[in-house]
Amino acid sequence: MINLLLNVLWVFLFGFAAALGWLTAALFMVITIVGIPWARAAVNIGIFMLWPFGRVAVDRADLTGREDLGTGALGAIGNIIWFIFAGIWLALGHLLLGLGFCLTIIGIPFGFQHFKFAGLALAPIGKTIVDREVADAMYGRR
Repeated sequence: MINLLLNVLWVFLFGFAAALGWLTAALFMVITIVGIPWARAAVNIGIFMLWPFGRVAVDRADLTGREDLGTGALGAIGNIIWFIFAGIWLALGHLLLGLGFCLTIIGIPFGFQHFKFAGLALAPIGKTIVDREVADAMYGRR
């Protein structure tokens, strides 16, 4: 119930605008043709931005049990390129927003979400978004 309340507040206060920004970036990536390999990651993050509480990003290889194009060597190269040109800057932005939200008691849960997005923004290729229960079952947590 708390996750639902936090997600609704997130969407109405700033999640919708952030998701729109990520989805717009994905659209521009597709239009440039060169950015197509990174567009999927931007779409995943954009959708994740809409409803982040109770969900986490996990490696697709861990979820499916097999590697694919984004979880192998090409995915690693893509993440390095992403990190250099976009990841570090996006992560710093989310880190600063997270620190700002954590200055208030009410903003702490939202700040933690920005910290989660900062980590994801560093290397998003090869990741997928799942419910926390699925991630806990995958990694043997209770």
